[in-house]
Amino acid sequence: MPHTPEPHKDDFAAITPPPPVFHVEQALLGALLLDPHRLDDVSGIAADSFSTTAHAALYTAITTVPRPDLAEHAKNTQWLDRVLATGREQARGLTASYLHALVQVCPWPRHAAAYARMVEAEHARRRLQAAAERLVPTVQDISLPHPVQTVLAEVDVLAAVVDDIAARFPPRACVLPRTTAPPPPAAPDYMEAVEEEQLLLATATAYASDIESVRWLLPDDLTLPLHAGLWRCLTGLARRSDPVDPVTVLWEAQQRGLLDDSREPGEVLRMLAEPAGSVEHWGERALQRSLLAAAEHTGRRIEAYAGDPANTPFQLVAGARRSLADIRARWQHATATAPTTRPAPTTRAGPPTTTAAHTALVRRATR
Repeated sequence: MPHTPEPHKDDFAAITPPPPVFHVEQALLGALLLDPHRLDDVSGIAADSFSTTAHAALYTAITTVPRPDLAEHAKNTQWLDRVLATGREQARGLTASYLHALVQVCPWPRHAAAYARMVEAEHARRRLQAAAERLVPTVQDISLPHPVQTVLAEVDVLAAVVDDIAARFPPRACVLPRTTAPPPPAAPDYMEAVEEEQLLLATATAYASDIESVRWLLPDDLTLPLHAGLWRCLTGLARRSDPVDPVTVLWEAQQRGLLDDSREPGEVLRMLAEPAGSVEHWGERALQRSLLAAAEHTGRRIEAYAGDPANTPFQLVAGARRSLADIRARWQHATATAPTTRPAPTTRAGPPTTTAAHTALVRRATR
């Protein structure tokens, strides 16, 4: 017969202890079991505000079973028996001894409202974390036919959660979370991004008149600092109506301090002399990549904030709103309409807004 080893005395120490909110929930439920009329002091929470199925089922039972007469409740356990029977319909593990333990661990039943507020705050943090966790995989889903629109819809869902939390916890002061935000993610298709940006710069150099049609593209949308700087050179030359060709762009780059010992002028000239496709196509590709990267970074920042239990709901709202403001500002700039005083360009001046345009966005240019 094989020998079954005895559990080591330290094995149980490896079990993760429950978080503070678990004890808060116990105190709240104990207060309500001891004095059901404390429900009048409790607001802002529901069964799904609790962290465990048993606590959620018990809270549902407490709020469902008609309240007892206080004098009768002090004499017998009839109401507690009905609460237990109702709770066990959803959580079979509930026992009379656990209800007794809840009553015993409650410090002060009159603090039920404060306990409920703590439960509500922790639930808000979990809701925000779950919404942020849904955003990141959406950004990374390469099967989406219209990734930007799908991701922005998820951003709106996240923003709605933030607004709801803000309504429940009106900001006291704009105190940002203490949690260190993660660095921006690296582009998963880094080499492809670099190559397409080089084609954008070369094609814009060859067809400078088309730069106006992609005025929604910002230098920061490009992956490499050199590419961002060269795009500034191109837009600056075009704005001043100066001649645009590889040599004039190279000279502008020197004037802006973009060239250093690690970058040979001849290398820049060769890169700018190989156009392909259209400026608008490569611009749309860069914009889409930038927006998705910004959305992923936003999701990861909010996820990090919400994952830190030290942050209050007020800090979570402040940090999440600042993070969401970055991507919203970028999208607003990308979709801004042209000034009414300027003639409408012959080519579209904004990011794709129709199915046909989206189809054109994902079509690779012939090289």
